[in-house]
Amino acid sequence: MRIGMALSYSGGFKETVEELGDYEKAGLDIVYVAEAYSFDAVSQMGYIAAKTERVEIASGILNIYSRTPTALAQTAAGLDYVSEGRFSLGLGASGPQVIEGFHGVPYTAPLGRTREIIEICRKVWRRERLEHHGKHYDMPVPEGQGTGLGKPLKIINHPVRADIPVMVAAIGPKNVEMTAEIANGWQPIFYLPEKAGQVWGESLAAGRAKRDPSLGELDVVGQAPLAIGDDVQGFLEFGRPMAALYIGGMGAKGRNFYNDLCRRYGWEKEAEEIQDLYLAGKKDEAAAKVPYELLEKMSLIGPRATCANGSRR
Repeated sequence: MRIGMALSYSGGFKETVEELGDYEKAGLDIVYVAEAYSFDAVSQMGYIAAKTERVEIASGILNIYSRTPTALAQTAAGLDYVSEGRFSLGLGASGPQVIEGFHGVPYTAPLGRTREIIEICRKVWRRERLEHHGKHYDMPVPEGQGTGLGKPLKIINHPVRADIPVMVAAIGPKNVEMTAEIANGWQPIFYLPEKAGQVWGESLAAGRAKRDPSLGELDVVGQAPLAIGDDVQGFLEFGRPMAALYIGGMGAKGRNFYNDLCRRYGWEKEAEEIQDLYLAGKKDEAAAKVPYELLEKMSLIGPRATCANGSRR
């Protein structure tokens, strides 16, 4: 098991990174940098690489729409170089509101695009002359399109590693299955160990059945807010606004993946109420509706013994 932390994407970044040195000395293994529609994550990860020595660095996540597949491959290779082999490429589809609203790109075929992007990235890192003719990406541009001057190229630099780890943020059944088949790691959100098998077990099994053994075991990144002590139970409440934001506001009615997950966990009524309140601008009331059991079971907050054995009060 590795210990990781996610950096906030909404301000105070330099100050947070200054503290990373202390976390690194204390044993932090990996840090995740989100992007959403804030400052780009790439410049921040480069800054972290310069400010740290040992901790691994991962995008958590870069979306698959706003950069070309080869730009993602170049970026990953560059970050792996400046960090001396400490980078992992976290990818995800994000959602229609961000992709179409902020980036102005149609939100289409997230699974097919993810599969092709991973294939293309791995070709680039192996320094193959890049030829890829898929359903979603075509390189070089086919004859009769463009100028006709495109030709297969391979990356100029020699990447530090030809097998940079790729992690995929996935919670939908088909996306989780694909992730278990082709990715090095899986990044679920709102991970509840007690219900993970019920919600994702079949998808993980189906994907693993098709997995190339050379990829090794699937790395599972189960995020959990952490606070250890005898009087920390109140810290669970800090998770309410973020949970309400995702369950209630990260997507429209019928197109909110996090709301769907909350329903699949068994909180259909609460998911409906949270979304209705959040979309009506009643954010505090929406946060109050987040089930306490959800906050508790996706966290490691409590006395040392409780957190050490993963048990719950």
